[in-house]
Parts: sequence; structure tokens; C-alpha cells
Amino acid sequence: MSGIDAISSRILEIQTTISSVSRGLTPTQTSAAASSSSARTAAGTAATSEAFGSALAQAVAAAPAAPAPPAAAPASTAKLDANGIPEGFAAYGNGKIPREALTEITGTGHRLWAPAAQAFDKVLAAAKADGVTIGITDSYRTYESQVDLAQRKGLYSQGGLAAKPGTSDHGWGLSVDLNLDSKALAWMRANGASMGFVEDVPREPWHWTFQG
Repeated sequence: MSGIDAISSRILEIQTTISSVSRGLTPTQTSAAASSSSARTAAGTAATSEAFGSALAQAVAAAPAAPAPPAAAPASTAKLDANGIPEGFAAYGNGKIPREALTEITGTGHRLWAPAAQAFDKVLAAAKADGVTIGITDSYRTYESQVDLAQRKGLYSQGGLAAKPGTSDHGWGLSVDLNLDSKALAWMRANGASMGFVEDVPREPWHWTFQG
């Protein structure tokens, strides 16, 4: 008998004794009545416990399984959309791309959209094999840094050197600004396009954009 059953039985025994005394029953009769009541209580408790266990098992079996958490969607695919924006990046906004969604150009600390970073790794390796050194001065540019640049250097449309904030290819992780001597510039012009990079801004021979 469990502790709870024992306490319940003892309380019932005391109640039966008190009731028996008030009815004039003998101690033997009282004990018999208590035993009978205790037996009924134990049987009822066991039946209740069994019914509860059965109902609980049925409820657990009928409960729907918890849905599996959705798989995390990739921040970007390896494609450019119709507007030339890396698929998946438009939802972030130009210059608002999380650092973890970008990929480092190996060993440089500069980050781009993954396919652009991987392609520029190949540019650097090929240039090095040809004895050419290419430096990087800028890559992904946050919206705030685009605003700062426009304030310092003026808008390109007004004769300056900065794109309107929120429109720069740097803000999509597609462009790099390079430190090029004449040999390196000639090498990029001869080889960049075959590796996906084009010199696409007049007056800015240092600016190269990945177009795949």
C-alpha cells in the first residue's frame, strides 16, 4: 500500500470508529466495519489509478507529433536575379547584408557574395602565378559606409566618386576596389573578364564587379 493509500485508510478507520461509537457498535464490530471500508477504499483507489493510467496512455498516443522545425533557408543561392542582385540578398537590402551571409576572400579580411569571393580567390592565385601582385582596398560596403563615402567624395552623378547610397554594387557584395600598378591593371584587363570580373565604371579603373 502506498503512503497516500495508508493515510486515506487510517482516516477512514478513525471516521468509522467515531461513527460506530455513536451507533453503539462493539470494538470488534467497529474493526470489522473499518476493515471492510478500507478494502473498498483500496479497491477503488486501484481502479482509479488504473483508469487514470489507461486514459493518460490513450491521450499520449492520440496527441499529434510535434512538427519538426523548418530547415533554415540559405541566405543566397549561387545565382543573380533579373536585376543583377544575388538571389536571397534583396530581402536584406543593399548594404544591410549580415556578415555571416558573406564569404571572405581568402586571407584578406575582405568579404563578398560567396561566388564572387571564390572567383576572386582564383584571380589572386592566377595573378600570383604570373608574378603579378593585386591588392584590395575595399569590398562589401555597408549602407552607412556608402553614406560616409558619398559625403566625403561626392556622388558619381555629380562628378564625384561615390554611387548613390543603397545602389552600389559594393552593397551587394559584388564589387572590389583594387590597388593596381600598371602591370596589374593590364593583367586584370586581359584576364579579369574570363574569371567573372569586369571594369564597369568609367573613371574608376580600380573598381571591378563580379558578373559571373
